[in-house]
Amino acid sequence: MIHIIARSEASPLQENLLRIAAALAALLASGLIMLVIGYNPLEVFGKIVAGSLGSAYRFKETIHKAIPLCVLSLGTAVAFRMKFWNIGQEGQFYLGAYGASLIALSFPGMPAPLLLSLMFAAGFVFGGLWALIPALLKVRFSTSETLVTLMLNYVAVKWISYLQYGPWRDPAGIGFPKIATFSKNAILPAVLGLHAGWIITLLLAVLVYFLLKRTKLGYEIDVLGESTATARYAGMGVFKITVIAIMISGGLCGIAGMMQASAVERSLSDQLSGGLGFTSVITTYLARLSPPSVVVVSFLFSILIQGGNFLQSSLQIPASISQVLQGIIIFFVLGSEFFIRYRFARVSAAKEEKQ
Repeated sequence: MIHIIARSEASPLQENLLRIAAALAALLASGLIMLVIGYNPLEVFGKIVAGSLGSAYRFKETIHKAIPLCVLSLGTAVAFRMKFWNIGQEGQFYLGAYGASLIALSFPGMPAPLLLSLMFAAGFVFGGLWALIPALLKVRFSTSETLVTLMLNYVAVKWISYLQYGPWRDPAGIGFPKIATFSKNAILPAVLGLHAGWIITLLLAVLVYFLLKRTKLGYEIDVLGESTATARYAGMGVFKITVIAIMISGGLCGIAGMMQASAVERSLSDQLSGGLGFTSVITTYLARLSPPSVVVVSFLFSILIQGGNFLQSSLQIPASISQVLQGIIIFFVLGSEFFIRYRFARVSAAKEEKQ
C-alpha cells in the first residue's frame, strides 16, 4: 500500500531547490502545451519577454502593471498572515480609487502636494473601511470572510458603474459614459520616466516588512493567525488587532486604486483594475506572504500580463494564453508545496494490518 505521510522538516535550501524545480517543470509543461496547439514555445516565450521588456515603452507598461499588483499583494499579505482570507482586493481597490477621485474632483484647484496627500489618505481610509465590513461581520456573526469579501467586490464595481453612467458622467464626454479627467494637480508626477508610484511601492514594501517582522503588531497578527484562543490566553485584544490589521490590508489595496486612478487612468472607471485584484491573491501566495518576495513575484507576473497582451498583436495568439501560463505555474508551485510537506511511502500489508 502507498500512503501519504508527513515529511521531516526540509531545510530552506531544499525548499527553494524544490520550488525552482517546480518553476522549470511549469515552463516545460507550458512549452508542451504550446506545441500541442501549434505554436513554437521558444518563439512564444521570446515574444513574451520582448513584449514586456523589449523597449522602453514596453518596460514602462510592465512596471505600471507591477505597481498596483505589488501594493495589492502587500495588502493581501497582511490579511493572510492573520488567516483572514481577504478576497476583496478588487472592491477595496475601487473604493480607494473612489475616495481619491472624490477629493480630486471636489478640489481641483488645491496645491498638488496637499491634494495628492488627501487623495492618498482618502484612498487608504475608503479601502480600509470597505475591508472592515467583512471583518466586523466575521467577529460579530462568524460569517465567512471569503464569501463576504468576494461579494463586496461586485457591489463596489457596480457603484463605480452607477457613478460613471449617472451622477458623475462627464457632460463634455460627447455622449460617451466617462468620468471627468483629473486636473494636473491630482496626477502623480513622473520620476525617471515612470510615475512616482514605483517609489511609493518600494517604500510600502519596506514598511510592511518592518510591520510584520519587527513590530509588536506584526507578532500579534502572526499569533492570531495561528490560534485565536492562544491570542486571547496571552491577553491580546483580538478585536483591536483584527480591526487594525484589516484596515491596513484594505487601506493598502485602496492606495493601489488611488495610484492607478491618478497616475495611469487620470480618471475613474469601472474598468480600472483589469482583474489585478484577483491576480494579487495568486502573487501573494506564490511569494509566501513575504514583502520582498511580493515585489519580485509581482514584477514577474506583470511580465506575463504585458507579454500576453503583446502576443495578441505580434503572433495573433489570444492574450488569454498568458493566463494559461499563470495557471500552469500555480499548479506546479502548489504541487511543490505538497511535496515539501509530504511524501509517498510504501507500507507493507503486515504493517497495514497492525495499524
